[in-house]
Amino acid sequence: MIGAIIGAIIGGLIIGALARLVLPGKQNISVVMTIVIGIVASLLASLVVGLIGYRNASGFAWIPFIVGIIFAAVIIVIYGNMTGRRQVTR
Repeated sequence: MIGAIIGAIIGGLIIGALARLVLPGKQNISVVMTIVIGIVASLLASLVVGLIGYRNASGFAWIPFIVGIIFAAVIIVIYGNMTGRRQVTR
C-alpha cells in the first residue's frame, strides 16, 4: 500500500514536471500542485487509454505515459486560468 502511494507521488512528479517543460513560459504553480496534477493526469490517462483498448504486454507503458503528460499540460493550463495564475513568457 505504501509502495503504491510513493509510486504515485514519484510518477505524478515526473509527469507534472515534464508537462511543465512542454508548456512555453513559466507556470506559477507550486511543486505540490505539480505532483497532484501529475497524479490526476496519470490516472485519467490510464483510464482513457484502457478504455480505448490499449494493453501493455511487457516493458514500460509508453502510451499512457505520453498521454499523461499531455493531460497534465492541459490541466496545468486550465488550473492557471481558473486561479488567475497566468503563464509568464519571456
